[in-house]
Amino acid sequence: MINYRLFTALTSELAQGHLITFPGSALLLENQLRDNPLIAELVAQAEQGKLADTRFGCGPFSRITLLPLSVWQDSLTDSLLTHIRPLFAAPVCEDVLLDCSDIDDTVLAKTLRFLFNQAHKLTDLGLKTVGERGVTLRRVNAFCAGTDASRLERVFAQQQAIANGMVAARRLADIPSEQCTPQFVVEEAQRLCATVPNLRCEVLDEGAIVEQGLGLLHAVGKGSSRPPRLLAIHYDGASSGPVRSYVGKGITFDTGGLWLKEGAGMYTMKYDMCGAANVLGLMLSIAELKLPVRVMGVLALAENAIGPNAMQPGSVARACNGMTVEINNTDAEGRLVLSDAIAWASKRHEQTRYIIDLATLTGAVVKALGYELSGLMTQDNTLRSALTVAGEQSGDEVWSLPLDARLKKQTESAIADLCNTPTNNAAISASAAWLLHHFCPAHIPWAHLDVSGTALWREGGKSVASGRPIPLLMQHLLNDLAVEE
Repeated sequence: MINYRLFTALTSELAQGHLITFPGSALLLENQLRDNPLIAELVAQAEQGKLADTRFGCGPFSRITLLPLSVWQDSLTDSLLTHIRPLFAAPVCEDVLLDCSDIDDTVLAKTLRFLFNQAHKLTDLGLKTVGERGVTLRRVNAFCAGTDASRLERVFAQQQAIANGMVAARRLADIPSEQCTPQFVVEEAQRLCATVPNLRCEVLDEGAIVEQGLGLLHAVGKGSSRPPRLLAIHYDGASSGPVRSYVGKGITFDTGGLWLKEGAGMYTMKYDMCGAANVLGLMLSIAELKLPVRVMGVLALAENAIGPNAMQPGSVARACNGMTVEINNTDAEGRLVLSDAIAWASKRHEQTRYIIDLATLTGAVVKALGYELSGLMTQDNTLRSALTVAGEQSGDEVWSLPLDARLKKQTESAIADLCNTPTNNAAISASAAWLLHHFCPAHIPWAHLDVSGTALWREGGKSVASGRPIPLLMQHLLNDLAVEE
């Protein structure tokens, strides 16, 4: 974990760190920097709208980076992160001093999460045996005005907790699928939750899944030698009140089943469990902040594999709410496990404030929205508005897609209540959400987040887990609790 400290003036404790600031900052008027000719040169460069960065002649710091003032207020295009992200590919020191004296709240939140997320790198998995690890960021120091200190302390604590949940989710998702099986996810969740107050795990093994009628989850997982699991993580931060429920798709590897994917499309399918991993991370973040709320996270875990028992196109399976689904495409398995998990979650508590599911569900949402926005589908206008606002505040944004009865024909089946994919290959993302909505009772507000474009961070031709949409969901929960107060 990366720690933080707040400062209102330069001290010897900050020596040898990496200073990140802007022209006109009060920091540059401190005695250690005021008469430095190098600083004047960097200021002039930054005032021209350029990145000004040096590792030489910048004592008492190891590195000084000046950025144009405009990027500190740009919450739309991530200018600040775009500038500093390459600098942290190979940090030069363990401390960073971030100037927080004139920064947009959303930009600050995203920057803090980026810095705290430096606690995880792929090399931490211990699978790469060549090359040196190098310097690792250990502390984030913040320069702020004295009047801002109490507010920033709250912001830093929240973003650190959110980032810690993201790091846990990212580490789990990055593990290769031959190790990261449904049972492994269960055991890892149990290990992480064991030492956290108010968190407890409830596990349904393959026998319990069949016994409780989760026929869709069973259908997806029965083709694998690694059987499915349903994991419910309960957080009891309050003794009473409604339960907020989050459901995550946890396909630990997706071959497409008998509807086999082509090779290039299969390469990143270990990340098809990011929804479940992020629900786990979300629960850890909630517990770290000790929020006064009751929450349940449900992870629907299965491997979609080829085998003698694999589900077949044309099969019909029954969900735990009694509805039947014709499986005409075995590569549309995510909506099947989610449907069962949503239905199971809806019956678990008498009082449910809402159910939000998250999944790397469709490639179509990437074609529609790209890699920056998650797809939001819901029929509840209050939930839609609240999630949209939370996305804008956190910088983890969503875009709403239509969801109404015009999609009914997309899930019609001649032999079952529903069909898992439309035969006309139209409205793929919304059709999946239309299927899902049948499994949440009408009296419980429900929303679906398709994070196929946002659950991974793509850089240098590589894809790694991003931890999104944990920031969105945490901001939404914090806003929701503030309304209750």
